[in-house]
Amino acid sequence: MSAEHAAAPAGGRRVLVLNGPNLGRLGSREPDVYGSTSYTGLVEACRKLGAELGFDVEVRETNDEGELIRWLHEAADGALPVVLNPGAFTHYSYGMRDAAAQRTAPLIEVHISNPYAREEFRHTSVVAAVASGTVAGFGIGSYRLALRALAEELTG
Repeated sequence: MSAEHAAAPAGGRRVLVLNGPNLGRLGSREPDVYGSTSYTGLVEACRKLGAELGFDVEVRETNDEGELIRWLHEAADGALPVVLNPGAFTHYSYGMRDAAAQRTAPLIEVHISNPYAREEFRHTSVVAAVASGTVAGFGIGSYRLALRALAEELTG
C-alpha cells in the first residue's frame, strides 16, 4: 500500500487523517514553511501517537478534490473521527466544506503553518465553521495536538 493511503493496524477506534493537495510533498516542499519532516514521517508520527491514544489511525493524501469529498462521506457514513488538513482546498472548496458539514463524529481542521501569518488569501477557511476545532501553526505538531483533541472529545 502506498504512503498516500496508509492503512491502520487492527486495534482501537478508527480515525482518518485526511490530507489535501501537495501534502504528499512534505520534506521537499518549501521546508522553511512546512518543515523537513517527510510525508512518511508524518504518517509514522500520526500512527504512533494514535496507537498511544487507543486509535487505529489511517492516513490518506490526495490532490483530487472529489476523492477528498468521498473520504469525508465515508467518515460521515461510518461515524469516523477525522483530522483534516485540506491544504489549498481550505480557502475555496465549498464542496469539501459541505461534505465536512455532514460529519457524525468530531472533525479537527489542521494546518502545519499559521495561515494568518501568510498571504491574505489564506486567512479564510471555509471549513472552520463546520469543524469541531482548528489547530494551526505548530508544524507537524499540529497533527499531534489534533489527535489529542480528538481523544478529549471522544472521552468526554
